[in-house]
Amino acid sequence: MLARLLELDYCLAHTSSQSALLESLERETNLKTLSPQMLSGVFQGRMLKFVSQMLRPSRILEIGTFTGYATICLASGLTDSGILHTIEVNDELRWIISKYIRLAGLDDKVVSHFGDASEIIPGLNEVFDLVFLDAGKLDYQRHYEMVLPLVRSGGIILADNVLWDGKVAGGDMKDETARVLREFNACVHADERVENIILPLRDGLMMVRKK
Repeated sequence: MLARLLELDYCLAHTSSQSALLESLERETNLKTLSPQMLSGVFQGRMLKFVSQMLRPSRILEIGTFTGYATICLASGLTDSGILHTIEVNDELRWIISKYIRLAGLDDKVVSHFGDASEIIPGLNEVFDLVFLDAGKLDYQRHYEMVLPLVRSGGIILADNVLWDGKVAGGDMKDETARVLREFNACVHADERVENIILPLRDGLMMVRKK
């Protein structure tokens, strides 16, 4: 365990630092929201930024905005005419999302939707290059099935928290979220329409590539 913590500290120390804007967003999230641990943070944020910059997507879908940290990271790789659609169920977070999207200069790049993702997704007339699943974990399978037809061949779906604090790999079936995520991971792994890899990054990040 100590060696693992030392490795994580070393990785963070040798990862490019976050921007002043993202640092401010992280600080305000910790001060003014009830669940600041939901924020992606510098390590995962860098990963999301790298994936987006490598793909150079014209359309991104994010399900679960929270305060917009991951949104800003993902938007960094958009093409000049690219658009990111992000969906957040909690309307009380609108103020902080809008504030930092504006400060990031992304008002013309990010379209924010507030409400139930299952109701909003069918109304999106888009083909996505990149999708980030990070909303209610119990809804992952439903959201995955809804968005997969909207993803182009070769497109990427990322799903966060798929290890759920070690409970998924440990087989903790008393935790409903761990049980549902374990089933979700197994379903994606068996899905012949895609190929996937789970990275032990932060709380587990699954990368899925549509064939």
